Amino acid sequence: MFIPFPAQKTTVAIDKPPASLYAQSMRKTVCILLAFSLLLGLCACGEPKEDTPRQAGGLHIVTTIFPLYDWVKHVVGEEDARITMLLDTGVDLHSFQPTARDILQITACDVFLYVGGESDSWVADALQEAQNENMLALNLLSELGDAAKAEELAEGMEGEPEDEALDEHIWLSLKNAACLVDRIAQALSELDPAGASQYAANAAAYVQKLNALDARYEQTVAQASVRTLLFGDRFPFRYLTDDYGLAYYAAFSGCSAETEASFETVAFLAGKVDELRLPAVLMIEGGDGRIAQTIVNTTQTKDQTILTLNSLQSVTAKDVQNGADYLAIMEENLSVLQAALTGKG
Repeated sequence: MFIPFPAQKTTVAIDKPPASLYAQSMRKTVCILLAFSLLLGLCACGEPKEDTPRQAGGLHIVTTIFPLYDWVKHVVGEEDARITMLLDTGVDLHSFQPTARDILQITACDVFLYVGGESDSWVADALQEAQNENMLALNLLSELGDAAKAEELAEGMEGEPEDEALDEHIWLSLKNAACLVDRIAQALSELDPAGASQYAANAAAYVQKLNALDARYEQTVAQASVRTLLFGDRFPFRYLTDDYGLAYYAAFSGCSAETEASFETVAFLAGKVDELRLPAVLMIEGGDGRIAQTIVNTTQTKDQTILTLNSLQSVTAKDVQNGADYLAIMEENLSVLQAALTGKG
């Protein structure tokens, strides 16, 4: 949505986010209220000197997560702009709690890009404090329209069915990325008509690279005999598997706050590994692999490889400084995917 603003079982533990989504939401709400109080204090004392978000001569663009930051960076190119990534410490989208400085950055920026799912429920309150009456805010889940998918509790997953919510991990689809990069270019062009032709050209060049990598994913899957992925972890890759017609099993859903896998879950997943003769068990970055290893140890052959697929949820400012790149990470994921589907890699 493009918004012009005037206004007790045997268990195996895994190191994951806080246990309750409700508790997370409440903590975020409290954090927002405290941030607003501090923000009012800052405003009462005059404009901050070193933390002033606006920069003369160019747009100030704020994004929540790394993929959005990297996309807009490629669209902007050499145009004069300041781009800020809020989630730059390695905390993922589901656990993020904005600080007063984050709120200040958002309320005074020119363009704000965010995913728009349940984890971004705090954004509505932040946007109500907007100081820049010409700010443009882009909710990328809304921009996807019918292409947005519901979070699902697949067979074998821990947890109980909950109210339907949209799956937030939209950036893990190269097809989504191509669509959203175009939309970002349009949004920047509306705010900065003088740079429109450059934004369009940069976006077109970047989308061409996204489409080329997407075609390589298609080819890799088409040549593989295995068409199922199995995760001893959370599963944020539904958009990716749906893009290429892959099936999946996992211990937890992508947005789950569960931290333990029951014996029943481990046994179910190990049984699927045996039944489908899967060469690998997958996990996502940042985990310790204990559940994946337990699944392997529970299979008949106990010889599966444990592979890590990067969900891009924990990219830090240091990673960015060291050259972290969305396309490069998705290319690395393709190599992992090939190994998971073929046993080679």
